[in-house]
Amino acid sequence: MNDILIKNATIVDGTGASPRRGDVTVENGRITGVGTANETAARVIDADGLCLAPGFIDMHGHTDEALLINPTAE
Repeated sequence: MNDILIKNATIVDGTGASPRRGDVTVENGRITGVGTANETAARVIDADGLCLAPGFIDMHGHTDEALLINPTAE
């Protein structure tokens, strides 16, 4: 059983492929599946009408001033 099952999302995977409808499973903080999930999960999230970009991390802090203060951007 997975920890989280996100169902019915519009998945944008970053490969340049067209967005597609599907599910994402997560276990121990890691994505374990993208596509159609037939598994169960402790928590189920219905993402109908929402977009999901699994694995995408937005590092942009919405300001570049921080780089002047901390040039290594830690």
